[in-house]
Amino acid sequence: MQEHLLLGLTAVVALGVSAQWLAWRLGLPSILLLLGFGFCAGPMLRWLGADTALDPDRLFGDLLLPVVSISVAVILYEGGLTLSLRELPKVGGVVRNLVTVGLLITWLLGAAAANLCLGLSWRVALLLGAVLVVSGPTVIMPMLRHVRPAGSVGPIVKWEGIVIDPLGAMLAVLVFEAAFAGAGHKISSIAILGVVRTLLIGGALGAAAGFLLALLVRRHGVPDFLHNAVSLMLVTGVFVGVNHLQSESGLVAVTVMGLVLANQRLADVRHIIDFKENLRVLLISVLFILLAARLRLEDLAQLGGNSLLLVALLIVVVRPVATFVSTLGSKLSWRERVFLAWMAPRGIVAAAVASIFALRLEGSCDEARLIVPLTFLVIVATVAVYGLTARPLARWLGIADVNPQGVLIVGAPPWARALAETLQRSRVPVLLVDRNRTFAAAARMAGCRVYAGDALGEHVLAELDLRGIGRLLALTPNDEVNALAVQRFERVFGRANAFQLPPAKGVGDARTVPTGLRGRLLFGRQLTYADLSERYFGRGYVFRSTSITESFGYEEIRERYGDSVVPMFVLRADGCLTVITDDQEPNPRPGDALISLAPPDKEPSGTGE
Repeated sequence: MQEHLLLGLTAVVALGVSAQWLAWRLGLPSILLLLGFGFCAGPMLRWLGADTALDPDRLFGDLLLPVVSISVAVILYEGGLTLSLRELPKVGGVVRNLVTVGLLITWLLGAAAANLCLGLSWRVALLLGAVLVVSGPTVIMPMLRHVRPAGSVGPIVKWEGIVIDPLGAMLAVLVFEAAFAGAGHKISSIAILGVVRTLLIGGALGAAAGFLLALLVRRHGVPDFLHNAVSLMLVTGVFVGVNHLQSESGLVAVTVMGLVLANQRLADVRHIIDFKENLRVLLISVLFILLAARLRLEDLAQLGGNSLLLVALLIVVVRPVATFVSTLGSKLSWRERVFLAWMAPRGIVAAAVASIFALRLEGSCDEARLIVPLTFLVIVATVAVYGLTARPLARWLGIADVNPQGVLIVGAPPWARALAETLQRSRVPVLLVDRNRTFAAAARMAGCRVYAGDALGEHVLAELDLRGIGRLLALTPNDEVNALAVQRFERVFGRANAFQLPPAKGVGDARTVPTGLRGRLLFGRQLTYADLSERYFGRGYVFRSTSITESFGYEEIRERYGDSVVPMFVLRADGCLTVITDDQEPNPRPGDALISLAPPDKEPSGTGE
């Protein structure tokens, strides 16, 4: 028995992580592969009669729903940590409408669709409609990472997906109490009292827990190695405690806790945020494998074709109507509104809430048995539809930042400005960042996009317009500043796309930044800031973009000009930019362009600029 449990747990983790990796390699939404892996490991193997089929109910028993609930709480807490109040002035009005007016429209129209398509009684239809209003970071965050929408759309979808989860769970509780708990005659008082208690208890305790953790970190009341453990302890404690005081209010509390912690100024909690991001990926992987493996083919078979009609109405009618009404009077373009109308996947929170109410209604309402399979069908269908179409739609609408090839250059000395101009002439987007106002002004006069400020500033990530930007080049003369810039922006671009100059030659070990804290070293020759600014650029070297042909390739350039030409980038024929580093040799092919630093009297091929 113990061996069976061990194999089952190992299979869940292995399937989840493998699906995430394969999705990354194939460029597909990870949620699709997670659901596919879970469905094959569970329902498909059971249908084939395999003894190795994954059965979450047998694996976890009565612990399944509590484990799912706590995992969802941690995910929503991490979602709250990603919310910046500085985004609200631009998107707050639309977000407010989506989670209030939009929520009510989605609930009522969804309930009407369930009643019309499936013939459900109004009380079951209203409960199902309330369950189906939620979306959540379990599906929204992976899709946003896959689609990379530009402008205000990304923050709006993120805020809506995180905030609507606790509100939707609260709505479902109120509907259940009014429709099934024998309190229908008190529906108004129940609704008002429930909302007030949820917001007051959940909001107050969540905010208090967030400030408490920040205070403990600031005053060193907890050692560094316990920060993440204490954070998890407070999240689970607040979630369970608030749920005990007011049913299904714990999600509000943990979301508020994350929001408060992310926006307070008492202590630096970036290390906690980084840990929660990694934990979220693991939890999402595990939860969606369990979600898909728990499906029963016989449950899905009893739904019939009208269930697909319900899903279609939710996608093509309910969501667009809710979005249209919620965005009336906003400054969003029609393209942004279309994308918002096509982004409402359901996730693990809907499944968890549906399972809770199905258990409560078991034996007392025959129609209640349809709530769980219907919810699972909506989850699978919406994730599949939105996951497969959101990215192509965003690209067609021109609001997707898919495979961005631009560079963020930290430091704008003369040679870096010249490099930025060369890249821009090659149609590579460039954004320069420098706190030196003279350098920033000179770059702006040269036609470059510039942010005049500190790349290490507290709010720089919220203030920078990173549309089209996919990698960092830290080009300041200070090795420590370059390393800190890499650490700041590798969260945005990934470690593989964070580069910096090699440290100055002869720097003592006491001042040298450890290798593990640096980014990838640029340009492959141990070329320091002093080399580039004095040895090369200071002696008249210029940046050139040279076309590679069948008759004159990189090997010919090296043989003819040797070390007098310093290769720096390869711009592929398909528009992709490759940065040359100490661990990646240039390998340009015919049709590519080699961007290099060359003496003014040496034009490598005669076809460059």
